Amino acid sequence: MMMRLHLMPFTGNTAARTIFKLALALACSLGVLAEDWPQWRGPNHNGISSETNWTDRWPDAGPTVLWKSSIGIGFSSFVVADGRVFTAGHGDGKDTIFAFDAASGKELWKHSYAADLGDKYFEGGTTGTPTVDGDHVYTLSRWGDAFCFEARSGKVLWNRNVQIETGAKVPDWGFSGSPLVVDKMLFLNVGEAGLALDKASGKTLWHSSDMEAGYATPFLWELGGARQAVLASGKAYIGVDIYTGKELWRMKWLTQYGVNAADPVPHYDRLFISSGYGKGAALIKPMANAEPQVVWKGKVLRTQMNAAILLGGYLYGMDGDTSDKPTLKCIEAATGTENWSNTETAARGLLIAGGRMILLGEKGELIVAPATPTEFKPNARAQVLGGRCWTAPILANGLLYCRNSRGDTICLDLRPTAAKQ
Repeated sequence: MMMRLHLMPFTGNTAARTIFKLALALACSLGVLAEDWPQWRGPNHNGISSETNWTDRWPDAGPTVLWKSSIGIGFSSFVVADGRVFTAGHGDGKDTIFAFDAASGKELWKHSYAADLGDKYFEGGTTGTPTVDGDHVYTLSRWGDAFCFEARSGKVLWNRNVQIETGAKVPDWGFSGSPLVVDKMLFLNVGEAGLALDKASGKTLWHSSDMEAGYATPFLWELGGARQAVLASGKAYIGVDIYTGKELWRMKWLTQYGVNAADPVPHYDRLFISSGYGKGAALIKPMANAEPQVVWKGKVLRTQMNAAILLGGYLYGMDGDTSDKPTLKCIEAATGTENWSNTETAARGLLIAGGRMILLGEKGELIVAPATPTEFKPNARAQVLGGRCWTAPILANGLLYCRNSRGDTICLDLRPTAAKQ
């Protein structure tokens, strides 16, 4: 996990101030060597890791495999905190939440409960990713089962089926967004514009209408000095007051089958939204009590599942549906201008760490390339998995976690010391 240095400022002589500045610089440099990944899309919910101390200089056989496991059918990603990795899968009529030792793969605990496979037009299984907040782990199943676990032991602290209790309509492919923790609240993409629970007790604080939710994870955003949650419904992207659930703005966004699944991406006071099935993308400027202004709109980036990543004013993401061969693209966020595209990666999952893209192809090829708006030029490639890979890999403390739809899970050691062994 990340090293933390607690520094007290000096107010004395020049030597003391110099020592403090050096210590502060050291702390800042150490902070990018390793980092936990406690929630969907990482520490800042943007798909970016600040880690720099990892390598793409691998042996011919590829990066070192630390451990493997089989977790069952699904597409849930991973979260990592305090030396533990959490994920979910489905088997034998049950969903299971797993906790592993992050470095060794030793199973620390698991919790199973009855659940439908839900294999409508795809393999089915789990789709949402757990969320870690301090000593607690939160999960939401496709059918509305919300859990709070003790992270260390797996003890169930509370459990509710929020779909049954609120009467919210289950989307065609079930609820898929991950829980979002804000202060003492837990936000779920259940209902037309979300549901807020007390994170300690699971008690409902507010809920929206029972109309169909979308598939994206609730996103915390600040606009005009006030925080709001942005959620996708089956027909719109909506901003709501986090304390009351009051709707602040709505952008009508009709995608075939209601699949608004990609998280919105903030760009200053604007949001980039995108969906597949030929719909396309837009950069919008939300305004209180008014319809958002559309800055640009087009079909340059039709993101069906994993959201694009914004770095240095450019968006990197996958264009195309799961029924087509995906195209990796780089576009300018402010204008929607395409800078480059590439079809050979067949990538479905993406993260950016230390200015480099880490991509997982749909057939399990791992690819690393600089995240630059000028060209796509890979540094490294390795076949690490088989089967269908739609889940974005995650990097935490120099270790990369990947999975396929049948639940084959692999932990790869990207630390520079591993490459020398």
